[in-house]
Amino acid sequence: MTLFGFIRRILSHTFNLQSEHDELEKKFFEERAALEAKYEKFYEPLYTKRYEIVNGVLKVEGETNEAVIDGGGNKSAEEKGVPDFWLTAMKSNEMLADKISERDEGALKYLKDIKWGRINDPKGFKLEFFFDSNPYFKNSVLAKTYHVVDDENEPILEKAIGTKIEWYPGKCLTQKVLKKKPKKGSKIVKPITKTENCNSFFNFFNPPQIPDDDDDIDDELAEELQDRMEHDYNIGSTIRDKLIPHAVSWFTGEAVQGNEYDGLEGDFDDSDDEDGDDEEDEDGDKEEDEEDEEEEGKGKKKRNGSAKAGRGQQGELPPLCQQQ
Repeated sequence: MTLFGFIRRILSHTFNLQSEHDELEKKFFEERAALEAKYEKFYEPLYTKRYEIVNGVLKVEGETNEAVIDGGGNKSAEEKGVPDFWLTAMKSNEMLADKISERDEGALKYLKDIKWGRINDPKGFKLEFFFDSNPYFKNSVLAKTYHVVDDENEPILEKAIGTKIEWYPGKCLTQKVLKKKPKKGSKIVKPITKTENCNSFFNFFNPPQIPDDDDDIDDELAEELQDRMEHDYNIGSTIRDKLIPHAVSWFTGEAVQGNEYDGLEGDFDDSDDEDGDDEEDEDGDKEEDEEDEEEEGKGKKKRNGSAKAGRGQQGELPPLCQQQ
Protein backbone atom coordinates (compact mmCIF):
# COMPACT_ATOMS: atom_id res chain seq x y z
CA MET A 1 0.00 0.00 0.00
CA THR A 2 1.33 3.40 -0.95
CA LEU A 3 1.72 6.19 1.56
CA PHE A 4 -1.08 8.12 -0.13
CA GLY A 5 -3.43 5.13 0.10
CA PHE A 6 -2.53 4.63 3.76
CA ILE A 7 -3.35 8.28 4.57
CA ARG A 8 -6.66 8.05 2.72
CA ARG A 9 -7.57 4.98 4.75
CA ILE A 10 -6.82 6.79 8.01
CA LEU A 11 -8.78 9.86 6.90
CA SER A 12 -11.82 7.74 6.02
CA HIS A 13 -12.04 6.67 9.67
CA THR A 14 -11.55 10.29 10.75
CA PHE A 15 -14.42 11.42 8.52
CA ASN A 16 -16.67 8.81 10.14
CA LEU A 17 -15.77 10.16 13.57
CA GLN A 18 -16.54 13.70 12.41
CA SER A 19 -19.94 12.61 11.12
CA GLU A 20 -20.75 10.99 14.45
CA HIS A 21 -19.65 14.16 16.24
CA ASP A 22 -21.85 16.33 14.00
CA GLU A 23 -24.87 14.14 14.69
CA LEU A 24 -24.29 14.37 18.44
CA GLU A 25 -23.81 18.13 18.20
CA LYS A 26 -27.05 18.48 16.26
CA LYS A 27 -28.86 16.51 18.96
CA PHE A 28 -27.26 18.69 21.63
CA PHE A 29 -28.55 21.90 20.04
CA GLU A 30 -32.04 20.41 19.67
CA GLU A 31 -32.15 19.35 23.32
CA ARG A 32 -30.72 22.68 24.46
CA ALA A 33 -33.42 24.58 22.55
CA ALA A 34 -36.10 22.40 24.15
CA LEU A 35 -34.59 22.98 27.62
CA GLU A 36 -34.48 26.74 27.07
CA ALA A 37 -38.12 26.73 25.97
CA LYS A 38 -39.03 24.73 29.08
CA TYR A 39 -37.40 27.20 31.46
CA GLU A 40 -38.83 30.21 29.67
CA LYS A 41 -42.21 29.02 30.94
CA PHE A 42 -40.81 28.96 34.47
CA TYR A 43 -39.47 32.51 34.10
CA GLU A 44 -42.75 33.95 32.84
CA PRO A 45 -44.58 34.07 36.25
CA LEU A 46 -41.55 35.84 37.74
CA TYR A 47 -41.58 38.45 34.96
CA THR A 48 -45.32 38.93 35.47
CA LYS A 49 -44.86 39.55 39.19
CA ARG A 50 -41.97 41.93 38.48
CA TYR A 51 -44.25 43.87 36.14
CA GLU A 52 -46.95 44.11 38.81
CA ILE A 53 -44.53 45.33 41.47
CA VAL A 54 -42.73 47.82 39.22
CA ASN A 55 -46.00 49.33 38.00
CA GLY A 56 -47.72 49.41 41.39
CA VAL A 57 -50.31 46.76 40.51
CA LEU A 58 -49.13 44.54 43.34
CA LYS A 59 -48.45 46.10 46.71
CA VAL A 60 -45.42 44.65 48.47
CA GLU A 61 -44.82 44.32 52.18
CA GLY A 62 -43.65 47.57 53.78
CA GLU A 63 -45.04 49.77 51.02
CA THR A 64 -46.98 52.80 52.23
CA ASN A 65 -49.89 54.68 50.73
CA GLU A 66 -48.82 57.95 52.30
CA ALA A 67 -47.92 60.76 49.96
CA VAL A 68 -44.23 61.53 49.58
CA ILE A 69 -43.04 64.68 51.34
CA ASP A 70 -40.13 66.49 49.73
CA GLY A 71 -37.45 68.56 51.43
CA GLY A 72 -39.51 71.74 51.15
CA GLY A 73 -42.37 70.28 53.11
CA ASN A 74 -44.69 70.08 50.09
CA LYS A 75 -46.60 66.88 49.47
CA SER A 76 -46.24 65.45 46.00
CA ALA A 77 -48.62 63.04 44.34
CA GLU A 78 -48.11 59.45 45.35
CA GLU A 79 -46.06 57.42 42.88
CA LYS A 80 -46.90 53.76 42.69
CA GLY A 81 -44.36 51.04 42.06
CA VAL A 82 -40.84 51.91 40.91
CA PRO A 83 -40.69 55.14 38.87
CA ASP A 84 -38.52 55.07 35.72
CA PHE A 85 -37.64 51.43 36.29
CA TRP A 86 -36.93 50.45 32.68
CA LEU A 87 -35.37 53.80 31.74
CA THR A 88 -32.92 53.52 34.63
CA ALA A 89 -32.13 49.88 33.84
CA MET A 90 -31.49 50.67 30.18
CA LYS A 91 -29.24 53.60 30.98
CA SER A 92 -27.12 51.35 33.21
CA ASN A 93 -26.21 49.23 30.21
CA GLU A 94 -23.47 50.88 28.18
CA MET A 95 -24.68 49.69 24.79
CA LEU A 96 -28.26 50.84 25.37
CA ALA A 97 -27.30 54.08 27.12
CA ASP A 98 -25.29 55.04 24.04
CA LYS A 99 -28.55 55.08 22.06
CA ILE A 100 -30.70 57.05 24.51
CA SER A 101 -30.71 60.82 24.06
CA GLU A 102 -31.95 63.32 26.63
CA ARG A 103 -34.98 63.92 24.43
CA ASP A 104 -35.83 60.19 24.57
CA GLU A 105 -35.97 60.03 28.34
CA GLY A 106 -39.33 61.76 28.62
CA ALA A 107 -40.96 59.09 26.45
CA LEU A 108 -39.10 56.17 28.03
CA LYS A 109 -40.47 57.14 31.43
CA TYR A 110 -43.78 55.73 30.17
CA LEU A 111 -42.25 52.32 29.41
CA LYS A 112 -44.05 49.74 31.57
CA ASP A 113 -42.54 46.44 30.45
CA ILE A 114 -40.33 44.70 27.88
CA LYS A 115 -40.95 41.13 26.77
CA TRP A 116 -39.47 38.77 24.24
CA GLY A 117 -40.53 35.53 22.64
CA ARG A 118 -39.35 33.03 20.04
CA ILE A 119 -40.89 32.85 16.60
CA ASN A 120 -40.65 29.72 14.48
CA ASP A 121 -41.99 30.62 11.05
CA PRO A 122 -39.78 32.29 10.08
CA LYS A 123 -37.24 31.52 12.79
CA GLY A 124 -36.11 34.31 15.10
CA PHE A 125 -37.35 36.30 18.08
CA LYS A 126 -39.59 39.25 18.85
CA LEU A 127 -39.18 42.09 21.35
CA GLU A 128 -42.20 44.01 22.65
CA PHE A 129 -42.07 47.35 24.49
CA PHE A 130 -45.27 48.17 26.40
CA PHE A 131 -46.01 51.86 27.01
CA ASP A 132 -48.53 53.68 29.12
CA SER A 133 -50.57 56.45 27.49
CA ASN A 134 -48.15 59.26 26.74
CA PRO A 135 -47.97 62.61 24.90
CA TYR A 136 -45.39 61.38 22.36
CA PHE A 137 -47.02 58.63 20.28
CA LYS A 138 -50.29 56.71 19.95
CA ASN A 139 -48.86 53.16 20.03
CA SER A 140 -49.30 51.19 23.23
CA VAL A 141 -46.83 48.51 22.04
CA LEU A 142 -43.69 48.96 19.94
CA ALA A 143 -42.31 45.71 18.57
CA LYS A 144 -39.09 44.62 16.88
CA THR A 145 -38.84 41.25 15.11
CA TYR A 146 -35.59 39.59 14.03
CA HIS A 147 -35.66 36.92 11.32
CA VAL A 148 -32.57 34.71 11.45
CA VAL A 149 -31.34 31.55 9.78
CA ASP A 150 -28.83 29.10 11.25
CA ASP A 151 -25.57 28.50 9.43
CA GLU A 152 -23.66 25.76 11.26
CA ASN A 153 -25.32 26.86 14.51
CA GLU A 154 -24.36 30.51 14.00
CA PRO A 155 -27.28 32.94 13.62
CA ILE A 156 -27.38 34.87 10.37
CA LEU A 157 -29.60 37.94 10.42
CA GLU A 158 -31.88 37.90 7.40
CA LYS A 159 -33.85 41.04 8.23
CA ALA A 160 -35.36 43.01 11.09
CA ILE A 161 -38.81 44.58 11.16
CA GLY A 162 -39.94 47.34 13.52
CA THR A 163 -43.25 48.95 14.39
CA LYS A 164 -44.09 52.19 12.62
CA ILE A 165 -44.39 54.79 15.37
CA GLU A 166 -47.48 57.01 15.22
CA TRP A 167 -46.05 60.25 16.57
CA TYR A 168 -48.28 63.05 17.77
CA PRO A 169 -47.76 66.33 15.86
CA GLY A 170 -44.51 67.99 16.83
CA LYS A 171 -43.49 65.13 19.16
CA CYS A 172 -41.34 62.98 16.85
CA LEU A 173 -38.10 62.15 18.67
CA THR A 174 -36.30 60.74 15.64
CA GLN A 175 -36.37 64.08 13.80
CA LYS A 176 -35.54 67.68 14.57
CA VAL A 177 -36.80 70.85 12.94
CA LEU A 178 -33.76 73.03 12.22
CA LYS A 179 -33.49 76.66 11.25
CA LYS A 180 -30.62 77.33 8.88
CA LYS A 181 -29.17 80.82 8.83
CA PRO A 182 -28.60 82.34 5.38
CA LYS A 183 -25.01 82.65 4.21
CA LYS A 184 -23.32 86.00 4.44
CA GLY A 185 -24.24 88.18 1.50
CA SER A 186 -27.25 86.06 0.59
CA LYS A 187 -30.41 87.82 -0.59
CA ILE A 188 -32.43 85.45 1.55
CA VAL A 189 -33.19 87.13 4.87
CA LYS A 190 -35.44 84.65 6.67
CA PRO A 191 -33.96 81.45 8.18
CA ILE A 192 -34.60 78.28 6.20
CA THR A 193 -36.49 75.62 8.16
CA LYS A 194 -35.85 71.95 7.46
CA THR A 195 -36.32 68.59 9.15
CA GLU A 196 -33.44 66.18 9.78
CA ASN A 197 -33.23 62.69 11.24
CA CYS A 198 -31.68 62.52 14.69
CA ASN A 199 -29.89 60.07 16.95
CA SER A 200 -32.62 58.50 19.08
CA PHE A 201 -33.33 55.18 20.77
CA PHE A 202 -36.59 55.07 18.81
CA ASN A 203 -34.60 54.64 15.58
CA PHE A 204 -34.30 51.09 16.90
CA PHE A 205 -37.77 50.48 15.45
CA ASN A 206 -36.64 51.60 11.98
CA PRO A 207 -33.80 49.12 11.42
CA PRO A 208 -31.33 49.24 8.51
CA GLN A 209 -32.17 47.04 5.54
CA ILE A 210 -30.26 45.76 2.54
CA PRO A 211 -31.82 46.81 -0.79
CA ASP A 212 -33.34 44.02 -2.89
CA ASP A 213 -31.27 44.98 -5.94
CA ASP A 214 -27.60 44.05 -5.51
CA ASP A 215 -26.69 46.51 -8.26
CA ASP A 216 -27.49 49.36 -5.86
CA ILE A 217 -24.75 48.26 -3.44
CA ASP A 218 -21.04 48.83 -3.86
CA ASP A 219 -18.41 47.23 -1.61
CA GLU A 220 -18.16 50.19 0.75
CA LEU A 221 -21.93 50.47 1.20
CA ALA A 222 -22.26 46.71 1.65
CA GLU A 223 -19.71 46.74 4.45
CA GLU A 224 -21.40 49.71 6.13
CA LEU A 225 -24.82 48.06 5.92
CA GLN A 226 -23.52 44.81 7.35
CA ASP A 227 -21.86 46.61 10.25
CA ARG A 228 -25.06 48.49 11.02
CA MET A 229 -27.22 45.38 10.82
CA GLU A 230 -24.84 43.45 13.06
CA HIS A 231 -24.82 46.30 15.56
CA ASP A 232 -28.62 46.44 15.47
CA TYR A 233 -28.79 42.67 16.08
CA ASN A 234 -26.42 43.01 19.04
CA ILE A 235 -28.67 45.65 20.59
CA GLY A 236 -31.67 43.35 20.24
CA SER A 237 -29.71 40.42 21.69
CA THR A 238 -28.56 42.56 24.61
CA ILE A 239 -32.15 43.47 25.44
CA ARG A 240 -33.21 39.82 25.15
CA ASP A 241 -30.30 38.13 26.95
CA LYS A 242 -29.13 40.76 29.44
CA LEU A 243 -31.71 43.46 30.13
CA ILE A 244 -34.97 41.50 30.37
CA PRO A 245 -33.79 38.61 32.59
CA HIS A 246 -31.64 40.83 34.84
CA ALA A 247 -33.56 44.12 34.78
CA VAL A 248 -33.50 44.54 38.58
CA SER A 249 -29.72 44.20 38.67
CA TRP A 250 -29.37 46.78 35.89
CA PHE A 251 -31.75 49.11 37.75
CA THR A 252 -29.73 48.90 40.97
CA GLY A 253 -26.42 49.05 39.10
CA GLU A 254 -25.32 45.66 40.39
CA ALA A 255 -25.07 44.13 36.94
CA VAL A 256 -21.45 43.79 35.91
CA GLN A 257 -20.66 45.53 32.64
CA GLY A 258 -17.85 43.78 30.78
CA ASN A 259 -15.60 45.03 28.02
CA GLU A 260 -17.50 43.43 25.15
CA TYR A 261 -18.82 46.82 24.03
CA ASP A 262 -15.48 48.60 23.75
CA GLY A 263 -15.02 50.30 20.43
CA LEU A 264 -18.63 51.34 19.95
CA GLU A 265 -19.40 54.32 17.78
CA GLY A 266 -18.58 57.56 19.58
CA ASP A 267 -20.35 60.87 19.49
CA PHE A 268 -19.57 63.30 16.71
CA ASP A 269 -17.26 66.17 17.64
CA ASP A 270 -18.62 69.70 17.56
CA SER A 271 -17.02 72.13 15.14
CA ASP A 272 -17.75 75.69 14.09
CA ASP A 273 -18.89 76.57 10.58
CA GLU A 274 -16.32 78.90 9.04
CA ASP A 275 -18.83 80.23 6.53
CA GLY A 276 -21.27 81.21 9.24
CA ASP A 277 -23.76 78.77 7.72
CA ASP A 278 -24.86 77.49 11.11
CA GLU A 279 -28.10 75.74 11.85
CA GLU A 280 -30.26 76.04 14.91
CA ASP A 281 -32.95 73.78 16.23
CA GLU A 282 -36.22 75.11 17.54
CA ASP A 283 -34.57 75.88 20.88
CA GLY A 284 -31.86 77.97 19.24
CA ASP A 285 -29.04 75.42 19.56
CA LYS A 286 -26.49 75.41 16.75
CA GLU A 287 -26.27 72.41 14.44
CA GLU A 288 -23.50 71.52 12.05
CA ASP A 289 -24.16 71.37 8.35
CA GLU A 290 -25.25 67.99 7.10
CA GLU A 291 -22.21 67.84 4.84
CA ASP A 292 -19.81 68.45 7.73
CA GLU A 293 -21.47 65.73 9.78
CA GLU A 294 -21.13 63.22 6.98
CA GLU A 295 -17.45 64.06 6.51
CA GLU A 296 -16.74 63.63 10.21
CA GLY A 297 -18.75 60.42 10.31
CA LYS A 298 -16.46 58.81 7.72
CA GLY A 299 -13.74 58.55 10.32
CA LYS A 300 -15.90 56.59 12.74
CA LYS A 301 -15.68 52.79 12.50
CA LYS A 302 -18.03 50.49 14.36
CA ARG A 303 -17.14 47.22 15.95
CA ASN A 304 -18.49 44.16 14.16
CA GLY A 305 -21.11 42.11 16.04
CA SER A 306 -21.65 38.41 16.44
CA ALA A 307 -24.44 38.04 13.88
CA LYS A 308 -23.91 38.07 10.16
CA ALA A 309 -26.13 40.20 7.93
CA GLY A 310 -28.18 38.58 5.22
CA ARG A 311 -30.50 39.95 2.55
CA GLY A 312 -33.28 42.23 3.69
CA GLN A 313 -36.04 44.43 2.40
CA GLN A 314 -35.46 47.98 1.26
CA GLY A 315 -35.59 50.65 3.95
CA GLU A 316 -34.11 53.98 4.92
CA LEU A 317 -30.93 54.36 6.93
CA PRO A 318 -31.41 57.55 8.96
CA PRO A 319 -28.27 59.67 9.41
CA LEU A 320 -27.19 60.81 12.83
CA CYS A 321 -27.41 64.39 14.00
CA GLN A 322 -26.17 66.25 17.05
CA GLN A 323 -28.08 66.09 20.28
CA GLN A 324 -28.30 68.63 23.02
